[in-house]
Order: sequence, then structure tokens, then C-alpha cells
Amino acid sequence: MKQQEQDKYPIIITKLVTLIIILSIALSFCLLFLIKGVPDFLKKEVVNSEKEKAALEKVTEFNKLKNGEAKKAEEKLLVWSAPDITTIPNGANGELIKYGRELITNTSKYLGPKGSVAHFSNGMNCQNCHLDAGTKPFGNNYSAVASTYPKFRERSGAIENIYKRVNDCFERSLNGQALDTLSKEMQAIKAYIKWLGKDVPKKEKPKGAGLTELAFLNRPANEENGKTIYQQKCKSCHNENGEGKLNADGISYQYPPLWGEHSYNIGAGLYRLSRFAGYVKSNMPQGVTYDAPQLTDEEAWDVAAFVNSQPRPKKDLSKDWPKIAGKPVDHPFGPYSDSFSEEQHKYGPFEPIALLKKKNKK
Repeated sequence: MKQQEQDKYPIIITKLVTLIIILSIALSFCLLFLIKGVPDFLKKEVVNSEKEKAALEKVTEFNKLKNGEAKKAEEKLLVWSAPDITTIPNGANGELIKYGRELITNTSKYLGPKGSVAHFSNGMNCQNCHLDAGTKPFGNNYSAVASTYPKFRERSGAIENIYKRVNDCFERSLNGQALDTLSKEMQAIKAYIKWLGKDVPKKEKPKGAGLTELAFLNRPANEENGKTIYQQKCKSCHNENGEGKLNADGISYQYPPLWGEHSYNIGAGLYRLSRFAGYVKSNMPQGVTYDAPQLTDEEAWDVAAFVNSQPRPKKDLSKDWPKIAGKPVDHPFGPYSDSFSEEQHKYGPFEPIALLKKKNKK
């Protein structure tokens, strides 16, 4: 036993000596770092590590942006786009479609106060509201007309066809007279609208149809704020008094009037604040698109309040909305099925009205 214990001592001594040597070397390095600082080869390692970290962060950020852009691009592909006009067929039907497009683009030239065919409208063109001849995404385009008409509309309380829809625009937005449904002009407009929507399945409404739907404000839309925005963003085209700018020929407008005797009347869809706000949000000032807007939501609501508080032509609306419960929350004329005022129905806040309307439907 004693011999075995004695044999352990050299092993223990060897381990202690090894530990002392290791600690001495470590202590020497520590003293060296304190006196001369971190050696260059270690500094390079640290620098390289930081560079790698920064590079990794940039790659991560790039991937996030790339994924975001990819998502935007993917969403954009889902938005309706009009057929190429070069694909309009030859023959009599093709000529009718082309004439219909010409009428939408230059309505006043043919049907305005100085029109070559008749004098039916106020001098505005259909594409003043239905941008780019009714083809612009979220620009009040015609993509869903052929696929959804005939359809029931609460405003008339009846099933309407495309003729009725077109004549509503003539009588309200163009503050004029209805077209004869058998006329060449009406047949041409119908042919063009149906051609635009030829690839949209029946009863479907593609993304990008109509106008942008804005969230309601938690306050009334403000006319004074809207006036300031109008002065800054709209006056240069539509003029100080909203009268617009005529083309050099004096027949049609380069920039349409937003109020006054030559503008849309109180029965037009754009006289509702939600419609006008959604319209300007995605389309104004000129050149703006739905995916690159310039106005904030609040600015869009406020400028809508200013424009629609200005004088404009009247219209007998006594036959509209036979069921008053079907009126939209922002229809500015009573009577209503609720106790909210005309003021609130015109300028908001609309959320309380919408909540009550939803509750009453249950």
C-alpha cells in the first residue's frame, strides 16, 4: 500500500508543474495585452468578424426588401389590366368598339355643348371620371361592368342594365340628357365596355375595379383643411374657382371643372365623400397611381369635403333610394332610417352610422 501511495507523488507533482506553466503563460499574455494592447492578428479577426456581421445584416435587410418588393409585384400582377387596344377585332364590331372608346375619351367633341353629333352633356368627357378611357386600375374603370350587369341597385330599387348605367352618368356626372339606347353612340359605348371586360368571369369583380376604399376618419372631414390642400395640390390644374381648363379648341376640358355650372351635379357618385376621397387618393394630383399615392387618407377626405361643399348643379333625387334604409352612410340627403343628421351623413364621422347600419341588418 505504501509503495502505491509513493508511486502517485510523481504524477501529482507533474500535473501541478504543468498547471503552473499554463497559468504562467496565460498571465504573461495578459500582461502583454495590458502593456502593448491586442495583437494585430487578433484585431484583424475582430474586424473581420464585425465586417461579416455588418454584411450579414445588409443581406438580411436586402432580403426583406426583396421579399417586400416581390410581394408588391405579385399583388400588382393580380390587379386587372385592360386588353391591348391593338387586339380590337377587325370588321364592323371592331369599328363600333373603337368608336365607343373614342366617345369615352372625347365625349364633348361629339356630344357636348358644341358636339358634332348632338348636344347632350356639360362639356366634360367620360374619362374625366373614368380615367384613361375607363382602363386605369382604381381609376373608376369599367372592368366589372360587363361581368356584373344586369344587377339590382339600391339607388333605383330596380335591376339595371348597361344602358341604364351609362345614362346615369350622362344625367348625373355629365349633368346632361340620356342617350337613345338604340343610337349608334350608345351601342358603341356598350360594345367598348363589354370588350374591356371580356376576360372577367361573370359575376366577378376583379381587383382594381372601381375606386379605392378608404378607412373612415374618427372625425368629420374638414373643409378648411381641404381648402389648403386644394390650394397646394389642385389649383394649378383646376384653377382657383374649380372651373377647370378648356382645351385650345374650346370644345372639351384639359382639366375638368370640379364645381360650378359645368361640373357634375348633386346626384353623381363622386358627390359622396367616400367616392371622391377614394378617387383622389389613388389618382390625384395628376400622374399619381394607386401604388404610389401622394395624398394621405386624411388629406383625401378633407379635400373631398372642400370640393363637395362648393356650389354645383342640382338634380331631382326624389325617386332615388325608394328604400331609405339602403342609402349609403355618406349619402348627403335625408330622410334617413336613423337619427343622424344630414351634416354627419355628408361629412362624417361615418363609423357610428356604419355600425348602426350593420347592427340593424342582423
